[in-house]
Amino acid sequence: MSTPNSQPVVVYRQRRNAELALCLLAAAFGIGGYLITHLNREGALPANWIAVSVIWLAICIGAHLAVRFKLPYADPVILPCVLALNGLGLAMIHRLDLSFDPSPNAATMQLIWTVIGVLLFAAVLIWLRDYRVLRGFSYILFIVGMILLLLPLLPFLASPNNAANGSQIWIQVAGYSFQPAEIAKIVLTLAFASYLTENRDLLQLAGRRVFGFQMPRMRDLIPVGVMWAAAVVVLIFQNDLGTSLLFFGLFVMMLYVATSQIRWVVIGVSAFAVAAYVIGQLAPHVATRVSSWLDPFSNYEANYQVITAQFGMAWGGLFGRGWGQGRPGLTPVASSDFISAAIYEELGLVALVAVILIYLLMVARGLRAALTSTDIFGKLLASGFSFVFALQVFAIIGGVTRLLPLTGLTTPFMSQGGSSLVANWLIVAILLLISHQARRPQVPTAPAVVVDLADDETSLINLNEGAA
Repeated sequence: MSTPNSQPVVVYRQRRNAELALCLLAAAFGIGGYLITHLNREGALPANWIAVSVIWLAICIGAHLAVRFKLPYADPVILPCVLALNGLGLAMIHRLDLSFDPSPNAATMQLIWTVIGVLLFAAVLIWLRDYRVLRGFSYILFIVGMILLLLPLLPFLASPNNAANGSQIWIQVAGYSFQPAEIAKIVLTLAFASYLTENRDLLQLAGRRVFGFQMPRMRDLIPVGVMWAAAVVVLIFQNDLGTSLLFFGLFVMMLYVATSQIRWVVIGVSAFAVAAYVIGQLAPHVATRVSSWLDPFSNYEANYQVITAQFGMAWGGLFGRGWGQGRPGLTPVASSDFISAAIYEELGLVALVAVILIYLLMVARGLRAALTSTDIFGKLLASGFSFVFALQVFAIIGGVTRLLPLTGLTTPFMSQGGSSLVANWLIVAILLLISHQARRPQVPTAPAVVVDLADDETSLINLNEGAA
């Protein structure tokens, strides 16, 4: 006998075996790139190929087992996408190592950072049982995030990498360099999600209408102003267009998701565009980035990196030169800033498009987790982290291919760099936590008829169907 209060429920299947199969396929990408590189360059497999293959398989299966036992209802596609990108990045960094004599062994260091990232990923899954405990600390998290973002401006923490890369984004502690902005993007996303969860109603409804456009109150513009000022400081003093664009763009996007009002996008984009234009007229490094985008051959020495990458991609063409048969090592810092150009040169435009599609699939699954989440904090957090990946990929690959001015952002999971890799693995852990919470069966308040559904199938089930 049904009652007026009966509610439908959607039940998802766990899909862990599907995830395992996809993880094994993803592992094959990295192993295949490693082996084909040596076959093409040396005509034989490397002596340690079995050990390397086993290590990478163990990492992939270990990450899968952490999800299988702790988050059985998590999205089954996100982790395989991450492993495919991470494996391809490792294979390409190793291939770039072979371009130099002696080899810098950057791939070995990147593999160590991958292990650290996966261990921290598993630790978050084990100990963070409910991501909602991160809510409620918006102002503390905001202050911590801003401190991390601005730490490279302190002279006694400055890293030698800053002079080498032209951007003031590195700090050095106990002889090790890392980018605090990579941790700041996690902390600030948590802060934004927490703040907007608490204040979304005021941001939606408060304000006067002027010429048909609802203007926000001045007090509501204070957080926007603070983030705008922080973006300007980063742009001027850290010489980093990418970081300022990422953080301000993230905040504006989350404002739009929280309020569904286009006015925040208009205000945010207009404010950043004005600041970027004014600074571009005054700061030489911004003007150089724009010049290298519009006319790289106007200054061959200053734009040498962009020019050689363009030649390499043109040489690669549609299907590439083949693993190990191009010359991507001619591009300076190809293993970090220009790893997508190296992929293009050796594997062609087809492979680069495939890599972009993997990123799009990962972002789409993150947004799916946001849509299915039952609480506002989870929705904002998942959409924010998904947008972080989307904006990073758009900005860096757009810069490498000269669709946009070049920024200092990394290509997630593929570029060489430990701080970026570890931070991105932590983001994936939180995304999977949100997905698991959204997809797992809820405790019914009345007898339920439960039907197993495939990952992309939904069904309405009457909780009182069959009840006497």
